Amino acid sequence: MRPLLYLLAALAVMGLAFWAYRENYRTQAQIDRMQVVQREIASLRENLGVLRAEWAYLNRPDRLSQLVDMNFDRLRLAPVQANQFGSARNIDYPPPEPVAPPTELTPGESMAGWVPRTPSNNRGAPLPRPAPPGFEPPADSAPEQE
Repeated sequence: MRPLLYLLAALAVMGLAFWAYRENYRTQAQIDRMQVVQREIASLRENLGVLRAEWAYLNRPDRLSQLVDMNFDRLRLAPVQANQFGSARNIDYPPPEPVAPPTELTPGESMAGWVPRTPSNNRGAPLPRPAPPGFEPPADSAPEQE
């Protein structure tokens, strides 16, 4: 009986050694793959930095203004003027939804707590604010016709 236990123990030790050997090599392979991926990420980050630098170089304001001047006849680009923007008064907001008082009251409930919906507490889109005193909107200039 004792030799059988020794044999089983030796087989178990050999099996565990084989398993540990395989796991060690699998772990090393995963570490190698992880290092390859990390090198690839570092390379991509470096390339991204180069691309961002090139983008910043190509988008310099003096270079873009020279390009606009060279291609003005084809593109007809002009600087943005303040009168090209609209004001908040030009926005059409939907009217607030009317709210009817509750029609059915449960026992013990009164109308004392009911507050009608007003522009300050409505649930719809916000209403435009009135202009401050002394505010004059800019005069709208019509675009030139060709």
